[in-house]
Amino acid sequence: MSLYRNAVWFLKGLQEYTKSGYEAAAKHFTATDLEVDLSGRSFIITGANSGIGKTTANEIAKRGGTVHLVCRNKSRAEEAKKEIVEQSKNEKIHVHIVDMSSPRQVWEFASGFSQNHSVNVLINNAGCMVNQRELTEDGLEKNFSTNTLGTFILTTALVPALKKSQDPRVITVSSGGMLVQKLNVEDLQFEKGTFDGTMAYAQNKRQQVVMTERWAAQHKEIHFSSMHPGWADTPAVQTSMPDFHAKMKNKLRSEEQGADTVVWLAVSDAALRQPSGLFFQDRKAVPTHLPLALSKSSPAEEEKLMNTLEQLAEKFKP
Repeated sequence: MSLYRNAVWFLKGLQEYTKSGYEAAAKHFTATDLEVDLSGRSFIITGANSGIGKTTANEIAKRGGTVHLVCRNKSRAEEAKKEIVEQSKNEKIHVHIVDMSSPRQVWEFASGFSQNHSVNVLINNAGCMVNQRELTEDGLEKNFSTNTLGTFILTTALVPALKKSQDPRVITVSSGGMLVQKLNVEDLQFEKGTFDGTMAYAQNKRQQVVMTERWAAQHKEIHFSSMHPGWADTPAVQTSMPDFHAKMKNKLRSEEQGADTVVWLAVSDAALRQPSGLFFQDRKAVPTHLPLALSKSSPAEEEKLMNTLEQLAEKFKP
């Protein structure tokens, strides 16, 4: 089945996820959707010092939003802030140093942030694709700890603050790669079998889509969405998937094209008219499973995922 999923997904990707796929989809975009004034609205963006996160931050800053860059590396974060301020002429850009693979740091950041700031929109963009199985100092598999548990804790911890704001939204930057994976709640940290970083990442991205659907059902006051940016030419793709990048670089989207749907989901009124909990690609809700791929999970499996994450999160709560 995995061979079938991979083949169907790659053909789909060549047609839809590339630069030409974006250009075809963009013919149907409504230009005025992004003509908004974001003054007075506050945005948290994780992994915001490069790639899609940084481009999203810049687009929001250009429209007057207050942007909180959540980054792991202080010097790169400060450099990104400087560039965004120069390009957007917006001084309301703030840096927060947080390692998203550290549950304790994520809890501490969210708790401190909620006491001192308001938030209208959370953009879970930080991602990790480590190709060898690697454990964090807490003994957690690094991809899972960053992509799944870190995202779960940050979102859960900020829900009360989001509910106090106007038109609150949570956007999680997932990946179309999740289409090749069925949720596997029996081995969340990839302890069994041969470790494959690309498949671990895709499994994490499937988990993010499931989390988004479950959050949407739990918190009706907040608009949740997940999305696929397409195959974009970002530093993360260059370093994590060098062979893929070398073969596909002429077909890859720009960072701006990859970030377009993130920005649309974060700022447009049109996005709020879509039901909460959906998965988007090029400003359109799209299916979360390939035809005949047998990748759907049961409600019990999804419940087990959420319960396991809740228990793990509580373990590291200060």
